[in-house]
Amino acid sequence: RPFRPPTPRIGFNLPHVSETPATPNVARAGGIMMLSLFLSRVLGIVRDTVMSAQFGINEMTGAYRLAFQIPDLLFFLIAGGALSSAFIPVFSQYLHTDREEEAWHVFSVVATLMSIVVLAFIAVAWVYALPLTHLVAPSPKVDHLRPLIAQMSRIVLPAQFAFFIGGLMVGTLYARQKFVVPGLGPNVYNLGIIFGAIVLSRFFDPGIVGMSVGALAGAVLGSFVLPMVAMRRIGARYRPSLDLRHPGVRKVFALMAPVVLGLSLPGVYGMIMQALGTAYGAGTNAALDLSNKLMQAPLGVFGQSLALAVFPTLSQYYAQDRMDSYRAQLASTLRTIVYMTLPIAAFMVVLAPEIVHLFFAYGKGAGSENLRTVADLLRMFAIGITAWCLHPVLMRGFFAIHNSLTPILLGTATTALFVVLALALSATPLRHLGLPLASSVAALALVVALAWALAPRIGGLDHRSVLGTTAGSIAGSAAMAAALALLQAFLPEGIGLGRNLWAAAKLGLGAAAGFWIYYAATRALGMRESETLARYLRRLERRKPKGNCED
Repeated sequence: RPFRPPTPRIGFNLPHVSETPATPNVARAGGIMMLSLFLSRVLGIVRDTVMSAQFGINEMTGAYRLAFQIPDLLFFLIAGGALSSAFIPVFSQYLHTDREEEAWHVFSVVATLMSIVVLAFIAVAWVYALPLTHLVAPSPKVDHLRPLIAQMSRIVLPAQFAFFIGGLMVGTLYARQKFVVPGLGPNVYNLGIIFGAIVLSRFFDPGIVGMSVGALAGAVLGSFVLPMVAMRRIGARYRPSLDLRHPGVRKVFALMAPVVLGLSLPGVYGMIMQALGTAYGAGTNAALDLSNKLMQAPLGVFGQSLALAVFPTLSQYYAQDRMDSYRAQLASTLRTIVYMTLPIAAFMVVLAPEIVHLFFAYGKGAGSENLRTVADLLRMFAIGITAWCLHPVLMRGFFAIHNSLTPILLGTATTALFVVLALALSATPLRHLGLPLASSVAALALVVALAWALAPRIGGLDHRSVLGTTAGSIAGSAAMAAALALLQAFLPEGIGLGRNLWAAAKLGLGAAAGFWIYYAATRALGMRESETLARYLRRLERRKPKGNCED
């Protein structure tokens, strides 16, 4: 008999489920999400590169970052995964137990009620945008920027309604194993911001306001229009309703409150760092944001993509009492993330100056003293990359079994730890470097606590295999980092090439050499993940076109 975790259930009993349920293709879903989020992160870096070239790394770009803090708070609390993550398990239960009409009824009620709540929040935040700048930027050093921060905040606030509606629609698409359209939204959003920086900025004074207008346009098109088209194609049904007594609706909101704080932790950490960063002078907020975005590139590609792909599957396995499959899928996903992200973290720590110079040393950003600050901050952020990538998977492991209280208690405790560490470390000679270091340490503590707490609730977690992969990946990453450090030490600075071109050359050489060193080291250790990678490489080799030989 499959193990049923001893988590209290809220609401309703499930009818009988088929003995031979279809197995979702997590690998395919993960591949789609990984590709789409990889493109999104690439466009995100391009967006930041354009911003740096157009406006520099200074207090103006810092004001742009601070302008998003109040709108981002709403996004993190509601549209940034919390609502959809609470909604997917409930919607999936109805959908996979032949109660599709009820599933769409729950969707309609949740969409109606939360639309009212979000619109009210937007209206209040729009009116009080200027006073709210003191919440997100408490230092008096930014007082002269408050009108500009409030102006840009008011522009981007309506975009949060598009994010909310899109997040709910994307949740239903995930539950139906549809991943392509959800992956397009962030890419369209980034294209809107890039368009705003290059084109719309010519029509505003200061020009950086054009980026806010571009963000609004990209959000509406990518997060509202595209998902709505996809929803129509799958036969979505929406009828306005406030039937709050329905057990499915009650379950969504019972799950949602803890999920809100659980999934928003990276965003909350970022907001706290931005608020504390206002005490360190011009350019610090922009540098924090740029380095954080570089760190979040692998977080989006590996952590969030695999978490989004595996979440509907874990929810389905739980609903169908297939806990052996649940445990195996969760452990496999954790091992994959560890194997992929530890060498990326090592790469970023060693070659941070080249990464920063390649992406941000253009136009007004070239020659900026803040480039060095961005590189130093990136090294501190990189320490926590693997932990931040594991975090969304473990959180959704809890949410899939309808346990959202435990992770939020652990998340609250580690958030308190982060605040204490941030205040303590920033008071040392590390100063602003203590902020990202505190976030990395807190993320590591949170992941250990989540894994320890989840294991007994799912009948055990294969800790031995996950720790084995971690140990092997650390050894392989150390070998790779040593080689990259030698590359960094002995290659001269430029040899007549432009600094940006030389940075690209060093990164390309370092990536190629680092990949093969890491692969060889982990293959020598007999790691199963390296065997999987070897199969992919052999498959790619077989697909190469072969030349024709003629006598």
